[in-house]
Amino acid sequence: MSSERRKSYPFDQLEPKWQAIWEERQLFHAPNPGEKVFDPAKPKFYILDMFPYPSGAGLHVGHPEGYTATDIVTRYKRMR
Repeated sequence: MSSERRKSYPFDQLEPKWQAIWEERQLFHAPNPGEKVFDPAKPKFYILDMFPYPSGAGLHVGHPEGYTATDIVTRYKRMR
């Protein structure tokens, strides 16, 4: 890399290394019932992504931004 400041994130140089480490260590694996590493003694956790509302039957947000926060919390809780 030159002494000039990069104007963009060099994902092509950084991500392959970390993706390989994450895959090797199975850092994204969240155990499911039936798997050897699943612990049924862990307390259950319920997360609601969108509250149902009677006035908008069939209405949908239609954008992943609305699901990002609950996806992060859910994955965090499953991986603990």
